[in-house]
Formats: sequence, structure tokens, C-alpha cells
Amino acid sequence: MKYLALASIFLAAAPGAVQAQRPAATRPASSAIEAAVRLADWQLGQMQGNTVSRMTGETRNPRAWEQAAFWIGMTALADAGGPPRIRKAILDMGTANRWLPGDNPYFADDHAITQAYLWAARNGAGEAARIPARRTFDRVVNQPAIASLAFYVPPEGYGAAECLKRWCWCDALFMAPAALAELSLQTGDPRYRDFAMDEFWATTDFLYDPAQRLFYRDSRFFERRDAEGRKEFWSRGNGWVFAGMARILPLLPRHNADRVRMEALFQQMASRLKELQKPDGYWSPSLLAPEGSPRESSGTGFYTYGLAWGINNGLLPRAEYEPAVRRGWAALQRALQRDGRLGYVQQVSDRPEKVEAGDTQYYGVGAFLLAATQIAALDESVR
Repeated sequence: MKYLALASIFLAAAPGAVQAQRPAATRPASSAIEAAVRLADWQLGQMQGNTVSRMTGETRNPRAWEQAAFWIGMTALADAGGPPRIRKAILDMGTANRWLPGDNPYFADDHAITQAYLWAARNGAGEAARIPARRTFDRVVNQPAIASLAFYVPPEGYGAAECLKRWCWCDALFMAPAALAELSLQTGDPRYRDFAMDEFWATTDFLYDPAQRLFYRDSRFFERRDAEGRKEFWSRGNGWVFAGMARILPLLPRHNADRVRMEALFQQMASRLKELQKPDGYWSPSLLAPEGSPRESSGTGFYTYGLAWGINNGLLPRAEYEPAVRRGWAALQRALQRDGRLGYVQQVSDRPEKVEAGDTQYYGVGAFLLAATQIAALDESVR
């Protein structure tokens, strides 16, 4: 018995060992996790998209980015102590999708759902959940797209833009690189992570404005100015980038050059985002144009998540950034509507637009779930 006990200690301390979680009954559930579970349950009951104000061809597609962002939030909620039905819902979704990415193998938005699949591969689904994603990423890495990052929409329409084969829009930095980095961890093959980092920095070098410490959505916005002469930086677009970094950084080796560089970029953006938060806790759809702007919960969710994650992981000073996190979380709670939905989510777009109280979307819920998990961790750290 003595040797069995010692063996269990060594196994628990081994790198990569799965740590047993304390039973939920040993401590009360976090109020942030409770709020996230309620919203997740509401969204699970609305998966046909009937509550979405502006339907697109992708809204009902269970493998497209809109729903994918929700499932990414669900994986974070499951890891943060959400009830077993959260994990089951993820596994059921992947099984129903046959673990397939979206249809376009080079389109980052069609890679986003693989983040949930790869989580499932580590949480009961096994190799079957990983095989289709690896097949897609092998093609992307072995036969990389050759295209400029300049965003030109041809007469055939937006979807025919040549640059969409690469990460020429800032949203892509949330959709694809975390999946590639995770695949490297699961397979031991660094090619996926190396490809992701090369493309991440190519996009950053092209779209990041070092003067404003923000990202243009894509190159069509380089010269766009509002009536006051201000540059246009889209809140949710920068939210995708900021939240994406919070998801990528834990997957990179410590002291790795890419990690060091990304930590510095994360800190630069965080300092600017803190400056741009409105007194009511929200960030405006156009980040440099707060006057008269509506509430907007998707960008706010991603920023609240990223800032709280930065505090929890030692990249941001708590005393300096926690007030912004708390204001952001309070704003997100005020966006919850009486029928259970998360309101004030700007609908599918590529730029700042109007927002109404009843507007909701899968990705807004995903941002809320991500934020809730880091708020819970922040609360736990002071108990």
C-alpha cells in the first residue's frame, strides 16, 4: 500500500498528468461560472439560430466560425468547472459534425471549430476527433497558399478574395493559430506551430498600427477615416486578436522567441485597450469614436477575457488592470436580457455598425463564457 501511495504521488506530479479536480461540493460555485452556465444552457436551447437578428449563410452551419466561437467558450467553461453536461454537449456536437472542419481547407474561419475538436480529443473523444483536423492542416502546411495579404474584393464578391487563403483579416488570428499550436502539442510535430507563428507575424506586420497599438481589420481600412479624421479600428476585430493571443500564448514553449514577442504585443494592446474603455465598462464598436456609441458586448467580452487572463497569468499588474476588468464584467452582466440571451452583440460584419439591445449571436456568447472563466479565476485568487 505504501508503494501504491508513493506511485500515485509521482503520477500526479508527472508532466501532462491529468489532475483530479476537487468535488464541486467542497466549495460554492463561482457566481461568474453560474452566470456562464445559465447563458450556455440558454444558447444550447437556441442552436437553430432563430434568435439571431441578422442571419447569414453561415449562421446555421455547425462547422462555421459563428458557432465555433461559442464552442470554444464552452471548452473553457468545461475546464473551469462547468457541469458534466457542458462537456457532453461539446462531444455530442463533434460527433454530429463527424469532427470535420469547414469546407474550405485554407480559410481560417473554417479552422475555428477544430479548437473544440482538439479539446475533445484530450477529453474523451480520442484520435477520431483529431484526424480530420490534422488532415486539413497537413495540406495547409505542406502546400501553403501563395497570395498577397492585400484585401481586394473582386467582382465575384467577398468570398472570392484571393487573400482569404491566408490570414489577411485580423479575425483570423483567433480562428486558426491556436488550433495549429494545440495540434503540435498533441502530436509532437512542431511544423503546425511554426507555420502558425510565421503567418501570425506576417499578418501582424501588415495590419498592426504601432502608433495606435491596434489592428486594422484588413488592408481596405488603412486609409479609412471618420468625419473627425480618426482611423477606424473595429472593436470586435481587435477583440478577436486580443483573445486569440490569450489562447495561443499558453500553447507556446516558455522563453520561446515567439512567445516573448507575443507577450510584448499583448501588453502593448492591453495598455491601449485600458485607455479606450468607456466609463460604462463597454468598448465602442469603433474604438476611437466613443461619443454616442452603443453598448457592444462581443468586443467587450473578448477584452474582459483577455485582460483578466493577463492578470491571472502574470502579464498585467493586477492593481492597474483589475478596475477595467471589473467594469467590463459588470457591463457584460448588464447586457443579459430577461429572456436569458446576451444582448448588444453586433451582428456579423467587418466594421463598426449599430447595435440593439436584443441583438445576440453565438460568438458573443462564446466571448461571455471565456470572460466568465477568467473572472472566476480572478475571484479565486483572492479567496
